[in-house]
Amino acid sequence: MKVGAIVLAAGKGSRMKAGINKQFLEIQEKPILYYSLNVFERNSNIDFIVVVCSPEEKLIIKDCIIDKYGFKKVKMLVAGGKERKDSVFNGLKVMEGVDVVLIHDGARPFINNRIIDEGIEHTLKFNCCACGVMPVDTIKVVDGERLSKYTPKRSDLIAVQTPQCFKYDLIRECHEKVNSQGIEVTDDTSVVEYFGNKVYLYEGSYNNIKITTPKDMIMAKEIYKNLFTK
Repeated sequence: MKVGAIVLAAGKGSRMKAGINKQFLEIQEKPILYYSLNVFERNSNIDFIVVVCSPEEKLIIKDCIIDKYGFKKVKMLVAGGKERKDSVFNGLKVMEGVDVVLIHDGARPFINNRIIDEGIEHTLKFNCCACGVMPVDTIKVVDGERLSKYTPKRSDLIAVQTPQCFKYDLIRECHEKVNSQGIEVTDDTSVVEYFGNKVYLYEGSYNNIKITTPKDMIMAKEIYKNLFTK
């Protein structure tokens, strides 16, 4: 069995308001993208990694992250597309002979081996899966006037994270259909669900945050301290 990972690093991160791609912002003197790549690199179940990035940032990612930190499993840098689904599809198209693929946000630096290994295990059983956590806040469903309609039970809700994991042939076929039909989707689980596939949801981690805003950077630095300096 061959397992590949797609790490998405093509987003501009406009909400960070940092003037640079958030992937290059540093936690303990290492760029955010380093951390997720490092976990996939060191995981024995991952055979190779494809990084999806903007064309103008390929060289800096290669020189300042991949080569600098010796990431041997990163086999290709692929240009991102207009939307997330286009970027993922670009990554899928360069993979050959892959049985399972894990799709991960490069801006989630605190992925861990347990989440990766369980993602692969559940994919073999259910064809597609994603990690996630129960929301900590009460969620309200509202109408068009922002008036509360009802309150779903938190035990019925999952805040989905990445990696999202799939049998390669399934996610490739579904992405081809989505692109050819111009269907709008929010993430890769939505891609397979659109065509009637059920996605198994397993336990993620509250540390597995996506860094999007300056407040997230403050939280990420605290998570780093709790994980690596105690």
